[in-house]
Amino acid sequence: MAKVEPLPVDLLFRRCDPEQLDFESTDELDALEEIIGQERALEALAFGIEMRSPGYNLFALGPSGVGKHRLVREYLGRASQDQGAADDWCYVHNFEQPAHPKALRLPPGRAVHFREDMARLVADMGDAINAARQSDEVRARQQAIDEDFQRRQDEAFEQVQQHAREHDIALIRTPAGVVMAPLQDEDVIAPAQFHELPEAEREQFEAHLQELHQELEATLVNMPLWERERRQGTRLLNQQVAEHAIERLVRAARARYTDVPDALGYLDAVCEDVVQNGGEYLGAPAEDPDELRPDQLLDASLQRSSIEPQAVVRYGVNVLIDHDAEQSAPIVHEQYPTLENLVGRIDHQARLGALTTDFTLIRPGALHRANGGYLILDVRKVLMQPLAWEQLKRALQAGEIRIESASQILSVISTVSLEPEPIPLELKVVLIGERALYYLLSAHDPDFDELFKVAVDFEDRMDRSAKSQPLYARLIATLAREEALLPLGREAVARVIEHGARMVDDSEKLTTHREHVTDVLREAHHHAQKMGAARIEAAHVDAALAGQLRRHGRLRDLVIEEIERGTFLVDTSGTRIGQINGLSVVPVGPHGFGRPSRITASVRLGKGEVLDIEREVELGGPLHSKGVLILAGFLASRFARDFPLSLRASLVFEQSYGGVDGDSASMAEACALLSALADAPISQELAITGAIDQLGQAQPIGGVNEKIEGFFDVCERRGLTGKQGVIIPDANVKHLMLDKRVVDAARQNAFHIYSVKTVDEAVTLLTGIAAGHRDRRGKFAEGTLYERVEARLAELAERGRKYHS
Repeated sequence: MAKVEPLPVDLLFRRCDPEQLDFESTDELDALEEIIGQERALEALAFGIEMRSPGYNLFALGPSGVGKHRLVREYLGRASQDQGAADDWCYVHNFEQPAHPKALRLPPGRAVHFREDMARLVADMGDAINAARQSDEVRARQQAIDEDFQRRQDEAFEQVQQHAREHDIALIRTPAGVVMAPLQDEDVIAPAQFHELPEAEREQFEAHLQELHQELEATLVNMPLWERERRQGTRLLNQQVAEHAIERLVRAARARYTDVPDALGYLDAVCEDVVQNGGEYLGAPAEDPDELRPDQLLDASLQRSSIEPQAVVRYGVNVLIDHDAEQSAPIVHEQYPTLENLVGRIDHQARLGALTTDFTLIRPGALHRANGGYLILDVRKVLMQPLAWEQLKRALQAGEIRIESASQILSVISTVSLEPEPIPLELKVVLIGERALYYLLSAHDPDFDELFKVAVDFEDRMDRSAKSQPLYARLIATLAREEALLPLGREAVARVIEHGARMVDDSEKLTTHREHVTDVLREAHHHAQKMGAARIEAAHVDAALAGQLRRHGRLRDLVIEEIERGTFLVDTSGTRIGQINGLSVVPVGPHGFGRPSRITASVRLGKGEVLDIEREVELGGPLHSKGVLILAGFLASRFARDFPLSLRASLVFEQSYGGVDGDSASMAEACALLSALADAPISQELAITGAIDQLGQAQPIGGVNEKIEGFFDVCERRGLTGKQGVIIPDANVKHLMLDKRVVDAARQNAFHIYSVKTVDEAVTLLTGIAAGHRDRRGKFAEGTLYERVEARLAELAERGRKYHS
């Protein structure tokens, strides 16, 4: 087995050479119009927009800060230019079913003009009808109707009165009605005198009074019929007058909307209603409409009588959506997607102690505003609002917007309210959220995959190459200009590119997290301004990065301090049997840090068990337990070929008081266990991280940079000896983007990074004893570490056999 040498310094940090950037300042660079690193997302966006079939709505998924909102809005902005403006929508009174206002579709920009035209038409119709009513002809016809009614009434009463006089009975009209009284010598007889009359004469009077009562009742029965005929005559006259008066006005209004079927239908309905009601909802003449602003026309036409609220409800136009100033399809980003903000609402007014409403109080929601275009929603915000998610799905499934309140949906209050006619829905919904929410909805909501068929998956990293670095430099220049920051020198740009690789822990990749990059630029700009610099240099970028680490470094410094003080036990010198320095990452907000931990192993006679103490006390996660079980499999396959494992081994993270998860310590645990079995001391000057498989192959892990730097910080505090270092899997070499302090120490041979492909190489480095391999006879060479391990296992197996026998 070849000796493992420290990694060359060039592999510890992939530098961006400023000389390869052909500019001195970002002022020389053109703005980046294209979107780099998101080719997959752009293809999905284009596909989702082009697909017009139902259900092809989009879900933009990816970590926050990669520019999902920005990219989606920019792309939709370009796509909307090719679609043209969406239609306008209005609500008007439904003359047949007042509780169900009708929705009108009008071409873009026509809704407001239609409202103004209707305001003028209402005013003109009122003036025309009132003028016609004042004409001599109409007055004469109305007078004839009234006189005919009065004549019939007078003739009937005169006939009854004539019969009364013939029988010496007077008919007297009083406010309470008609009263009959007997006469004597044409004078009304007082009640006392009437009782003094002879009985025969009184009976005769009473008989005549009875007859006259019957005749009068017969006459009075006919009077309501005559009154009804009079009203019908008046109504017919008003209808004829209204029809004649508004015919020309309605014909002129129809001529302006021959291309709008909904408007023509509503004009016909208004005309029919005005004629049917004889213009009774239209008041007295108003001011000249031509002298009023358009927004005053309807108010002016309806403030002419005490019945103006009825005219508003009857003939007004509620412009729900107007696209007058737009030349492209609408793009709406609803920041607060409550139920009402999505589907609209119906407001109420307090009148005479009661809440009332009508179609003029219908308010649009985001679905109305985005209809015919695109609606952008943050899925987390939608899911947090009661009923919003269900109503959004219902609208997309039904293809219509139905305005319903929460109380109507839940049937909490049983009251009569408006039910506006649903509006057809034609739009693309773009949900934006994290990957976890996408997969949770896909797994648990049966409607989700049918409604959001296009996944726009954003990358959080992109390739780093000689071709991509200049593009990334242009991205940096573009971000600086958008934020009105100082220009960057090329050394500063190179430093930001290097940090972009560090943010994804990969020397061959760059982050696409625009917000993180922008934060670095903002903070570097702050330091440059503070120092009075004309542009941002590499020193300012370093100051910004150092400031970020400083602000988030309290817990890291505390851990290192306690290790230095001996509170947390970590050795960085000497050797120990069954003891090794493992490495882990402690996540603290956006900036985690590496922490070395002591891992120990002990071996005794048993039944072939490798005991994970963390799992036994429920501090170990499933991945850590899996790593320990893989370790047990490696041990059995490598050494227990001819005899059973008869050991009981225990592994533990010392001074671990929280949860432990992940398999990145399995190689360290294997080396500690091999050390305990072979009775071979492990150098405490080295730390190790990495996972293994059952064949002993080293597997890559995450957070390799933080882990190395964590152990380096401890060694630096105690003093570098030139023998200290960290062992990592060979597959993690490409991920190295180490801090400058670590790279400088490695360049001076004060600290070393080793990469291994197998646990054999790792244990050899740690113990200084060759691991060994089996010869043709299947035996390990004498004096090798594995020969000692196998001998110890064979001894335990023999002792176990004797014990059981």
